[in-house]
Amino acid sequence: MPPQSVTRPPAVDARTRSTTSLWRLRGYLWPYRWRLVTMLVTALIGVFIALSIPLVTRAVIDGPIADRDRSGIVWLGLLALALGIVEAALILIRRWVQARAVLGVETAIRRDLYAHLNALPMEFHARWQSGQLLSRVTSDLSTIRRFSGFGMLFLIINIVQLIVTTVILLRLYWPLGLVVVVAAIPIIITSMRFERRYVAVSRRVQDEKGDVATQVEESALGIRVIKSFGRREYAFDKYDRRAVKLFGSSMDQVRLSARFWTFLEVLPNLALVLVLLLGSIAVGNDDLSLGTLVAFVTLMLSLIWPVEALGIILAMAQEAMTAADRVLEILDTAPSIVGGDITLEAPRGHLRFEGAAFRFPDSDTDVLHGVDLDVRPGETVAIVGATGAGKTVLTGLIPRLQDVTGGRVTIDGVDVRDLTIDSLRSTVATAFEDPTLFSMSARENLSLGRPGASDAEIADAIETAQAQFVYDLPWGLDTRIGEQGMALSGGQRQRLALARAVVAEPRILVLDDTLSALDVHTEALVERALRNVLADATGIVVAHRASTVLLADKAALLQGGTITHVGQHSELLANVPAYRALLAADAEAEVGVGG
Repeated sequence: MPPQSVTRPPAVDARTRSTTSLWRLRGYLWPYRWRLVTMLVTALIGVFIALSIPLVTRAVIDGPIADRDRSGIVWLGLLALALGIVEAALILIRRWVQARAVLGVETAIRRDLYAHLNALPMEFHARWQSGQLLSRVTSDLSTIRRFSGFGMLFLIINIVQLIVTTVILLRLYWPLGLVVVVAAIPIIITSMRFERRYVAVSRRVQDEKGDVATQVEESALGIRVIKSFGRREYAFDKYDRRAVKLFGSSMDQVRLSARFWTFLEVLPNLALVLVLLLGSIAVGNDDLSLGTLVAFVTLMLSLIWPVEALGIILAMAQEAMTAADRVLEILDTAPSIVGGDITLEAPRGHLRFEGAAFRFPDSDTDVLHGVDLDVRPGETVAIVGATGAGKTVLTGLIPRLQDVTGGRVTIDGVDVRDLTIDSLRSTVATAFEDPTLFSMSARENLSLGRPGASDAEIADAIETAQAQFVYDLPWGLDTRIGEQGMALSGGQRQRLALARAVVAEPRILVLDDTLSALDVHTEALVERALRNVLADATGIVVAHRASTVLLADKAALLQGGTITHVGQHSELLANVPAYRALLAADAEAEVGVGG
């Protein structure tokens, strides 16, 4: 069987892969390119305006104040005020444009991710934890949105501001400018070391969040089992171990970030103290004007936010790159089941298995091999076999929930792999032994396979499946039945799932032990109604009871991974010991009645 957990990429490759992953998502930015350009342009203009205000301050101090020119102070003051208003207006424009762009990017990625998840085969979903998938669709995409809307923009702005401000400082008074340049060197080195370490910690935290989400989801879905066995403490301990592990990794992330941000806080302040000391000496020696020193200090203070924010932005960048890596792990998984280009315009429902074989990935043993079975249009065949014989796998090959690994399955002479997915799955409908219902109304669940079904058709399907209980729900068919239909009994869920398959009006109807949870009386009523439905469709019925086998025109015995016998129920019962043994109790009852 396939492994049950995610295979995670090795940490040694994480940095290179994550950087590449974030770059590969750039295509989602393209539809919003003009908004993004507007964001960048307004932000850069705002930076240059903000840097010009200290220069206006220098002009005020060294000019009108030094010359005691009151009129000059007014005009320069009005200029500074105008610059501040323009800067505020640019910020307003940037944020207004920003919201739609970044939310649009997140929505587009989430849409494609969800569509891709639906296109992936059952083997993928069996291998991946649902919590890991959930964390990628929610928290990872939010991380990417925050970086694309805030971090990426300010990374560019802050770099530009650092470079431009450093150039201005060197031009104002180069000895003090050199102090700033020298102070920047250890910041750059530390930032590079921080980036390498933070990406590994960030990946570990995000993976462990997925593990915790998986545990919560499993506990919520299995709450009845947990309560019935009195295993609340066991479930809590299992959750607590994962939560404590996540806490430890998160604390490692916080400690790493705290050391880096503390360093970014201390070094710029030390450089500022040194600049004030040397600048005061230069002013005292008339090597530097007071206005220039004030402008220099103001500009240097304007660097503190970009330097301090560097840690936050780099952390966001690493988290976004890790999130992109995790998202692309899904998007890069190529769907192994891809539809062909043939559409059945008027399917008759002639189903054939021709030497069909199947084995799970990473397995050396065939679950099925050399399966040959011919089911003519309108004919119903019961598949009988021991538990684990491969009956569910066999029925899953028809709608391509799995694909054959040998031989082929055909409908009306066309290999199912050559049919479009829509054509195939509108031709075939399946009702499973363990039915899945969705957190929507009973009506929406029933019409899932055929959204255009009329009320009369839905009512007929409900009658066929003996699911009239839906009319007694608080709001009838419009009652929301809750996640997984947990508010219903097992038999009610099976009947609702059976009605859903009947509503679809398929040419091929697959019943995978759909009646197992019904009592004898209800089963008899359902079987009587199903005969009318199966009279107009090709039927495959997985059966464990003789009463269910009697729905079919003939029975097929599945053993040893292949169909060994096909014939009338009475013939197989009389001539095939293995078949008789599987249906021993019902066979004895039949013999007793016949005698």
